[in-house]
Amino acid sequence: MDMLSAMQAFVKIVDSGSLTAAAEALAVSQPSMVRTLAALEREVGVRLLNRTTRRMALTDEGREYCARCRAILAAVDDAQASLSARRVEPRGKLRITASVPFGRRFVTPVVIDFLAAQPQMHIELLLLDRLTDLLEEGIDLAVRLAPLPDSSMVAVPIGHTRRLIVGSAALLARRGAPQTPADLAGAPCVSFTGLVSPGEWEIRDDHKALRLAVHSVLTTNQIDAAVQACVQGLGWGQFFDYHVRDELRAGTLLEVLADQHTQRTPAHIVYPQARLLSPNVRAFIDFAAPKLRLGLGDAG
Repeated sequence: MDMLSAMQAFVKIVDSGSLTAAAEALAVSQPSMVRTLAALEREVGVRLLNRTTRRMALTDEGREYCARCRAILAAVDDAQASLSARRVEPRGKLRITASVPFGRRFVTPVVIDFLAAQPQMHIELLLLDRLTDLLEEGIDLAVRLAPLPDSSMVAVPIGHTRRLIVGSAALLARRGAPQTPADLAGAPCVSFTGLVSPGEWEIRDDHKALRLAVHSVLTTNQIDAAVQACVQGLGWGQFFDYHVRDELRAGTLLEVLADQHTQRTPAHIVYPQARLLSPNVRAFIDFAAPKLRLGLGDAG
């Protein structure tokens, strides 16, 4: 059997969530996809997917095999890309990931501008509030806001951001500005779960990290809802500076306890060291890095 095609079909089944969706994506019939999966399982000698009429799930062997398939298919893509490294115009597909709020505000406009400048390119943009394994999930590059201790990643610095605590003018007038973190104890707070725990916030300065127990009157996984609640005076909120850039400029939110949030969080474009730097990745980094540095500098 054609093992590369079978691996590609298997990965597509996993990514699509069903045999039918995978068949449509690869423009083959559903029975053909069933036969391919069955032949692959016979070839490797283990069951890769547990399937019922309602759902399917990877077996432990299937999960490991899927990760290896992704690495093999990525290596094949790299080999093909390396042969065309001299071409003038980038073409083909890139998979890019970023967190939802940062991706919406900064990465999406850059991607749109890049595609306008490179009409032969196609980008799959995944905005996810979770840490992704780039090699395992077949992603070419990511934009991350965090220190990067993982030496398997190549990182291109694009700036930094900073946590801060904010409240509305009405809230400050009603409760007074907190002078120390302890002043927030028992105060109403709004927690955006993409950044903080609803019961405990992290407050840092250049010397130490503090864990602050808070009383969250609203907990939400949507940044817009959290910011709106703070603007309307519901409680104190902790955000990255770019989350509330517009509100700080307009004066609808005011920063408090600024001395407790002097440490900056670095931002990078990262890609796996194990992957050859394809012309497409290089073209996007060269295009995006200056724009993202400008955007983050403006936010700061």
